[in-house]
Amino acid sequence: MSIAAMKKDFTPKAYTFSPTILREYDIRGQIGKNLSDDDAFAVGCAFGTYVRRKGGQRVCVGYDGRESSPVFADAMIAGLTSTGLDVDAIGLGPTPMLYFAVKESRADAGVMITGSHNPSDYNGFKMTLLNGPVYGETIQELGRIAAAGDFETGQGQVKTIDIQDKYVDRLLRDIKGLKAMKIAWDCGNGAAGEIVRRLTRKLPGEHILLFDDIDGTFPNHHPDPTVDENLVDLIRVVRKQQCHLGVAFDGDADRIGAVDERGHVMRCDTLMTVYARDVLSRHPGATIVGDVKCSQVMYDEINRLGGKAVMWKTGHSLIKAKMAEEKSPLSGELSGHIFFGDGWYGFDDGIYCAVRLLQEVGKARGPASSLIAHLPQICNTPEIRFEVDEARKFDLVAQIVASVKTQARANPALRVNDIDGARVSTPDGWWLIRASNTQNVLVTRAEASSPAALEKLKSMVQNEVKGIGYDVSFSAQGHH
Repeated sequence: MSIAAMKKDFTPKAYTFSPTILREYDIRGQIGKNLSDDDAFAVGCAFGTYVRRKGGQRVCVGYDGRESSPVFADAMIAGLTSTGLDVDAIGLGPTPMLYFAVKESRADAGVMITGSHNPSDYNGFKMTLLNGPVYGETIQELGRIAAAGDFETGQGQVKTIDIQDKYVDRLLRDIKGLKAMKIAWDCGNGAAGEIVRRLTRKLPGEHILLFDDIDGTFPNHHPDPTVDENLVDLIRVVRKQQCHLGVAFDGDADRIGAVDERGHVMRCDTLMTVYARDVLSRHPGATIVGDVKCSQVMYDEINRLGGKAVMWKTGHSLIKAKMAEEKSPLSGELSGHIFFGDGWYGFDDGIYCAVRLLQEVGKARGPASSLIAHLPQICNTPEIRFEVDEARKFDLVAQIVASVKTQARANPALRVNDIDGARVSTPDGWWLIRASNTQNVLVTRAEASSPAALEKLKSMVQNEVKGIGYDVSFSAQGHH
């Protein structure tokens, strides 16, 4: 136990969380504002109680490189053991290593202390059961258990376990005949650093590691590889050192970013087509799930390759659940969460995705860019986010859905998919507006076959947003 936690005598008692930290996929907040070690302890008591009542006895706990994470891990473990659960403490590492620990040791549950890709003064808890994620209504249930102080009691034991080498060996176990290549790895000072060091020592070729020292203040750039400005260092190194490929991870390494040999960003929906070709060679006709933000090009390509492309709601927990329901060997989100059921456990693991990408680049007849050169060229916007009133965000989206459905009744060329916000397809392309599950923002994105068509879609979006009393600017350039 750390000094900080030893000084504190945690006693289970009724506890009310700030409602803003009980999110759709996890519990996450800002240190000193709505998240403290008292919250970590109360989550431990509530989640421990939930797991015990499901018949569970053992839970794995890991934490990321943020400065608050070790103290939060100790408080979490104190809460879990107070309910009678035994804890396997796996220490510092990426979120997928925690998921791996749960699967590998067949523990009943796992908790990862991580702020993911949020700024350094945030932290939180991602929870999983052996056979599925913890999200949505279950997270609200934890809030109710804590508020009632309705906890199980007992005295669990804590074991410290080092699974880093076992995890690295498993990452490489099924990978055959990797070619010696020059690869740049941007760890973004996130939790992937040590694992990437151990992994690259076992890989053929030359490996250039950027920002692999784990530092929760993220001194070099923000650890979110879906934002292009965070890939500037990686792109520079790939071009200067003439690498075959560059890969990047978010703060807890459950998401991947990639750039090809020219330093061009390979979007995650584009990566999905590369993975799909390989996966469908072994699982012909399989269902592959993507989220509503993914390019139409991805869905068309999956279908062209003989797969069955299914569009689903955004959110790693929601995609995991849909994937299990569809028995899908591969699923992914534009945000970089990619899930392999083929050869892996169905959880999102940026480092495993990187290894699979190395394999595909090695097998290709040409460079990394040749893997996607045949896909149609399109124009699209990045994700644009604009702030709205948190309490009204879902109602605002419902207004837009109603508005576009009315228009579609009069105009058969408009098609509306409302599984997660409004995704509106027109002869020019498509646009999307949905509510973020994790922030007080609406998210929009548009994709078209030409710059002129994209402008038409953007003005449709701006009209709809005006209709709900807000403005949205697409000043960011569309990328091809």
